[in-house]
Amino acid sequence: KVSGGDDEIQQLQKALLDYLDENTEIDASLVFSRKFYVAQWFRDTTMETEKAIKSQKDEDSSEGTHHAKDVETTGQIMHRAESRKKFLRSIIKTAPSQFSTLKMNSDTVDYEDACLIVRYLASLRPFAQSFDIYLTQ
Repeated sequence: KVSGGDDEIQQLQKALLDYLDENTEIDASLVFSRKFYVAQWFRDTTMETEKAIKSQKDEDSSEGTHHAKDVETTGQIMHRAESRKKFLRSIIKTAPSQFSTLKMNSDTVDYEDACLIVRYLASLRPFAQSFDIYLTQ
């Protein structure tokens, strides 16, 4: 059970990374999977931030009257992105031996839970959200 919002995503990501780290002795490919997920989430955060700022700049040039509101929104976007990046950087900097001491709820995540987390996080990706459009076309 996790709370809502961005914290929910980070808690799920951390639980998945804990599971992968815990099972690297069983399957060495999980080391690659863990690094891939961290890199992909970092890239996604950067891309989301760039898209949001670009769309706000486009709105600013077309409207111009809501400039103060947009600046606040840009600040919020940047703050959220920096907190996500800080979380991912802390994961990257943590050595695998130290990572085991930071585990939050890894004992409650088994293979089925990890699969469910992966499916949920994948459903949040842009391709999964627009799959019906691709299928229709």
